[in-house]
Amino acid sequence: MTQPRVLVTGAGRGIGRAIALRFARAGAKVAVAARTSSELDSLVAEIEAAGGSARAQQMNVADHGSVEAAVWRAVEYTGGALDVLVNNAGVFDIKPFDKMDLATWRRHIEVNVNGPFFVTHEALDALLEAEHAHIFNIASVAALQAFPGNTAYCASKYALRGFSDALRLDLAPKGVRVTTVYPPQVDTPIWDKVPGAGNVAGAWDRAQMMKPEQIAEAVYQAWCAPRDTNVDELRF
Repeated sequence: MTQPRVLVTGAGRGIGRAIALRFARAGAKVAVAARTSSELDSLVAEIEAAGGSARAQQMNVADHGSVEAAVWRAVEYTGGALDVLVNNAGVFDIKPFDKMDLATWRRHIEVNVNGPFFVTHEALDALLEAEHAHIFNIASVAALQAFPGNTAYCASKYALRGFSDALRLDLAPKGVRVTTVYPPQVDTPIWDKVPGAGNVAGAWDRAQMMKPEQIAEAVYQAWCAPRDTNVDELRF
């Protein structure tokens, strides 16, 4: 297998960081994107210390101009083509509908729905330059079932699921695979500000959650799977 050329959004922490590290350990050339430059710099240093290759691209997926510039830089770094795109950047807030505000609703749609659209749209030409391109959209179990206090989050992840399903049909004739990933609760910094997270007696026991590295390994193995293997979805 030739050196994969990879772009991961939301790579500064959690699942995105784990996916970037997993591909880097396999010899990939990884463009890592996120909003926080200090997290990206730390990740690049870790990848390079392990003998890998990476470049940081600061990106706000909710801002089309930011996405356009960052994807251009990423594709320049990877030599004009992308084998793997991982749309991982996302937001998550628990807020009952009677407490919902317009800003929270918009933030979920802009990041969790518009973001993957912007990034995929800007990266499409580079993906089509690769022989066997693969897009991974990191959704959630909340794209498969509803949870209380999650109207905004579930709506955005259900939308991402629909985007993935339709995108798969559009891109299959062009040789591009699209995999929707449905992680359950994963122990990432996204839980840091959630009430009860980390409280063994509460509803969110982080010690019992999956680890980001488990999701990363599943994504990597799906990328490695033979082309005739069905990897349309990763459920856990």
